Amino acid sequence: MGLELYLDLLSQPCRAVYIFAKKNGIPFELHTVDLLKGQHLSDAFAQVNPLQKVPALRDGDFTLSESVAILLYLTRKYKVPDYWYPQDLQACARVDEYLAWQHKTLRRNCLRALWHKVMLPLFLREPVSPETLRATLAELDVNLKVLEDKFLQNKAFLAGPQISLADLVAITELMHPVGAGCQVFEGRPKLAAWRQGVEAAVGEALFQEAHEFILKAKDSQPADDTLKQKLLPKVLAMIQ
Repeated sequence: MGLELYLDLLSQPCRAVYIFAKKNGIPFELHTVDLLKGQHLSDAFAQVNPLQKVPALRDGDFTLSESVAILLYLTRKYKVPDYWYPQDLQACARVDEYLAWQHKTLRRNCLRALWHKVMLPLFLREPVSPETLRATLAELDVNLKVLEDKFLQNKAFLAGPQISLADLVAITELMHPVGAGCQVFEGRPKLAAWRQGVEAAVGEALFQEAHEFILKAKDSQPADDTLKQKLLPKVLAMIQ
């Protein structure tokens, strides 16, 4: 049995894994795990990933969770161009630095922006408080400035002159608040130019395909009441 990827393109880490595999011609069988239907909580999926999260990978008898681990596994198993995860020690360290930073900062902010602005109102049938939304968007602004000033600076990409895993992870995160209607790139010309460069490096068609669902997030329909009762505590814990 070949490589299998368990993904839901609602998830930003899943989009990063999907784009990376497709862009590099890595053959895989796609298993869609619908998060809003609670399919990640099923006993069947727990056999693949006991953590009950996506993305997940199965390669024969080997299974793997966590998006960064999956991306690194794919770079090491398949002959992908060096720029994704450079052999040069310092260039590689720059990629590692971003991947270590983003998990509890930008990812959290982008996730909260989507859920506070769009998804929780769908689940709860009422908007979150204006104070909560303002605090969420203010925190996002702080980390967007860090992304631009500390990581991007005056470079074309986060780790140097070519795209890397850092850029792919970052852009899929930022498309979460974009899907919620946030003007993430407005007034940030360096960040806007970087986005254009990432899209061009990935390929516009693939980029749009991967983000088709998230860009329609505002039109999503929540799960039924029974499933919402099961999902909501996990969602709230995730975005605290």
